[in-house]
Amino acid sequence: MWPLYAAGFTTAFGAHGVAASLGADAEGAVTSLLVLGGLLALYDGAEVLLKPVFGSLADRVGARPVLLGGLAAFAVASGLYAVAGSPGWLWAARLGQGAAASAFSPSASALVARLNPAAKHGRAFGSYGFYKSIGYTLGPLLGGVLVWAGGLRLLFAVLAVLGAAVAVWAVLAVPVVPPLPKARQTVLDLARRLADASFLVPTAALAAATAALSVGVGFLPVSGRTAGLGTVATGAAVSLLAACAAVVQPRSGRALDAGRLTTRSGLTAGLLITAAGLACAMLPGPTGILVGAALIGAGTGLITPLGFAALASATPRERLGQTMGAAELGRELGDAGGPLLVAAVAAPTTLTHGYAVLAALVAVGPLVGLVLRRPNSPGPPTGSP
Repeated sequence: MWPLYAAGFTTAFGAHGVAASLGADAEGAVTSLLVLGGLLALYDGAEVLLKPVFGSLADRVGARPVLLGGLAAFAVASGLYAVAGSPGWLWAARLGQGAAASAFSPSASALVARLNPAAKHGRAFGSYGFYKSIGYTLGPLLGGVLVWAGGLRLLFAVLAVLGAAVAVWAVLAVPVVPPLPKARQTVLDLARRLADASFLVPTAALAAATAALSVGVGFLPVSGRTAGLGTVATGAAVSLLAACAAVVQPRSGRALDAGRLTTRSGLTAGLLITAAGLACAMLPGPTGILVGAALIGAGTGLITPLGFAALASATPRERLGQTMGAAELGRELGDAGGPLLVAAVAAPTTLTHGYAVLAALVAVGPLVGLVLRRPNSPGPPTGSP
């Protein structure tokens, strides 16, 4: 399992480490905000388009070869810019990193499910999410240190070594998991499976959690500056969000496996906690920002392992790669859609209104579910006519 955890760390560290450093020091490659936006969008855009494709490929040829190929491609793509260093190669390297992550990320998720019995899926996905959150947390910090020490090319060189090392580790430690025989699936069959509540509910929860997490990382520093906080304090708020998500994920996974938590109750509680965090971010001053960051992190940390465990338990094992790729697509759409929604609402009004709209959208699903879950009415008394 450890190389799979390392793969999750690699994609998170690569995504946030480079993204946080592009605007600070891209060695002449970032000449405008439009160029910066394009470079940031390349990684996520490649993931949106390719994750379902590589997830289906993992089901066909086996998740392990796709995992190894993705990690190797990530190392090669990172090495391109580390060696060449020209602006054109930065675009190619960033696109290559996103395409490679699209291969090894859903493959790693599928292997987490295949290598663990259903009774331990919560714990396994909780641990996987923990190390991914560590990558998100450390990426901007370590990436900034590396860029300060040797420029952006040094960061890409470290990512190349990291990708290659994890690939070698996976070759040595991850067992061969052959693809399972499966019946022929038509496009209509796929559409029916992806339209089923067993897929839509956890995927929608994962997308909502990712949207809130992305909004917290991107906009809480803006609220902090408005409240008069410095960069250290706003950075601490973002770190608190990521740390809470990292701490909660393994615990929620263990609670699911032990039967102390159900998927329905856990997802409902996680979404409501996340919505409460967004509502707290509306409050003026540092208290609202810090409490909001903690609640958003805790809510998303509760949702993530439960959502993936629910998807794994409801999916035929021979279709795990396809399901994980489609679910990752939902998360990527939430990652992009959340900030766009908040920005669109905040532009003509205020950021507080943007938080309010997203909080309402995150909370509406679980609140409707609670209203619809009415207790059964008692039957007639025994012996009555």
